[in-house]
Amino acid sequence: MLITFIRSIILYLLVLIVMRLMGKREIGQLQPFELAISIMIADLASIPMTETGIPITRGIIPILGLLIMHLIISVLNLKSIKAREIICGKPRILIYRGKIDEQALKKERFTINELQERLRGNNVVNMGDVEYAILETSGQITVIQKPNKRTTTPEDFNIMPDYEGLPYDLVVDGKIMTKNLKLIGKNETWLKKEVEKFGFKPEEALIVTFDGKGQIFCQKKGEKDV
Repeated sequence: MLITFIRSIILYLLVLIVMRLMGKREIGQLQPFELAISIMIADLASIPMTETGIPITRGIIPILGLLIMHLIISVLNLKSIKAREIICGKPRILIYRGKIDEQALKKERFTINELQERLRGNNVVNMGDVEYAILETSGQITVIQKPNKRTTTPEDFNIMPDYEGLPYDLVVDGKIMTKNLKLIGKNETWLKKEVEKFGFKPEEALIVTFDGKGQIFCQKKGEKDV
């Protein structure tokens, strides 16, 4: 039992490291070769994890081999457009200038109902509002609505909003983020003074953030209202 437990931990850590090295992707955004490797890694890890009679190296070596294969394919994708098309395929336009491409649907084995479902997933209820619908290599659909149906932006009204920038976490669960303080050119003395305006100390804060406009959001631990 103890051996199985230890083997499980070793293989879990190995798979975790391998998946981390493969990059940050959501399941729905995986390319076909990435999905295939992920499934194979899961199978390779599960067998030596439970079968103590099988040497653990029978799982470790193939998993490392798949990682190397993934890195090689990733480099090919970066270096060669032709290799990228062969390995990942090419995006296909399902709706072109407001008209459904029936041939494209047949090639991708897509039904009208599936297309409608994907459009609803992009917050488009009326198919007549779509100018272009593109099936990406990851299987997701990118929807470009007709100009008169798109959400308006400040640019449409010749309005230039103020620069907002990224908010920085200055305190998370009572821990001061000194690195972020340096990025905004502040120190812990300044932070203490600002947080004390809310009636408590930085160490008592659940979260303290600082946005591009210089505004501070602060909440104390155990409080529901700011």
